[in-house]
Amino acid sequence: MRIGLFDSGIGGFTVLKKVIKLCPNNSFIYLADTARLPYGIKTTNEIKKIAEEISSWFRYQKIDAFLVACNTTNAIALDILKKNLDIPVFDLIGSAASTIQESRVGVLATPSTVKTKAYTNAILEFKPKTFVIEQPCPAFVPMIEMDNINSDDITDVATGYLQPLLKQKIHSLILGCSHYPLIAPSLRKVLPSSVKLIDPAEALSFKLKLFIDSKTSNYSKNKNFVDLKFYVTSNLKHFPNKAKHWLNVFPEVNLVSLQKKGWVS
Repeated sequence: MRIGLFDSGIGGFTVLKKVIKLCPNNSFIYLADTARLPYGIKTTNEIKKIAEEISSWFRYQKIDAFLVACNTTNAIALDILKKNLDIPVFDLIGSAASTIQESRVGVLATPSTVKTKAYTNAILEFKPKTFVIEQPCPAFVPMIEMDNINSDDITDVATGYLQPLLKQKIHSLILGCSHYPLIAPSLRKVLPSSVKLIDPAEALSFKLKLFIDSKTSNYSKNKNFVDLKFYVTSNLKHFPNKAKHWLNVFPEVNLVSLQKKGWVS
């Protein structure tokens, strides 16, 4: 099957890595809208416009399923993506919310995602008596994209963001931005061992696997095949190195404009 996914940068790699592991022998098209990174501080109208352009671009790619690998767009413009793409759309927020078992849940996310309370609303829909506290983390994505994830700086920033959540004695912590699993080791330094880390990509990957299995009768067991195509809207020179670092592949990367019609896949 041919599966599309997108993010503003490398954050969606965390989603891509999990779906490749669970759903091998498929083709994946990854779009990084690097020209407009980060999404997490943009307005609602800006994110909706981006969602329109991204879904329009993916309509030309002949995909069978679509993964929303960006929590901010998921929170603000999921309806636009679903409306514009006449294929199954799998999202991080709904996938994660449906798996929550703990009664006190913390969420780390971008300011735009937190503003929508999308995680809180989704969790309460499945488990109405859950206590949910969301924390905006504007500094994380720029630091991660600059590969500044092993320094004391990011641990210090994480400590500041986590304090309000720890004061509320959370039992689990949702990484509500696809970039954040990349700094899980730094977060673990601050978190008590009793707090469960939840990566929404795990639940999303499982849902995708169920869909693929239901549509593919002769599912190949060969784990060596994966077809990857990467597209970016800027920074073409540096993106292959990032893919090599995080995914252990050195792919061909193509530059596209999301404002231009008549794209070629």
